[in-house]
Amino acid sequence: MIEPKQRFIQELDKAIGKHPQKVEILEEYEVHIYDLLQEFTEKDGSTYEQLISRLGSPEEIAKVWQEEKTITPRKTQWLFVIINTAIFAGGIFLTFIYNVFQWEWAEQLWEGLTDIPSIIIFVYILFWALLGYEIGKEFGERGYKLLKRTFWLSIVPNLLLMYLVIFKLIPHEWFQPLLSVPFIIVCIVFTGLLYPITWIGYRWGRKISI
Repeated sequence: MIEPKQRFIQELDKAIGKHPQKVEILEEYEVHIYDLLQEFTEKDGSTYEQLISRLGSPEEIAKVWQEEKTITPRKTQWLFVIINTAIFAGGIFLTFIYNVFQWEWAEQLWEGLTDIPSIIIFVYILFWALLGYEIGKEFGERGYKLLKRTFWLSIVPNLLLMYLVIFKLIPHEWFQPLLSVPFIIVCIVFTGLLYPITWIGYRWGRKISI
């Protein structure tokens, strides 16, 4: 008689077919099944049916992975790198327009943004949490290396701007009233917290992917 774990993996193997990440997917589900088997008891009924109840059928799992075949680690990585760079580029563009041309619409937008720095920080933190969540949800356990690579590539603009501000290589008056000492300290602290926040998002997304 085939054990529930072996049966589930064999059926999943067959259902997935020639998926390019087949080996990693099977290894990941072997780990998930092992963890679930520690929770099950004889009173719960058929172990195989319990696995399907918790994980979905092998056919359902295979269908999900086939749909996500087009989502590659490289695409995900550069998507977040580009988005973060675009955020900084947009901020630099607005700062330049506001200080050089002093157009009315730019002044209104600038004043509106400088009045809500705490909201800007909160939204930006959500962006990094989303980065981790999406990688965890799409790639599971094997997404951890991707998470680290994406994080360090994405954070380059943050570190560069921080360096320019701290060493006064850019006109401080351009960023008033944001560049107060308390605000700079807050930015440094939150920059240090970005990786833990991203990692928590990754863990949450990985749990959802199971």
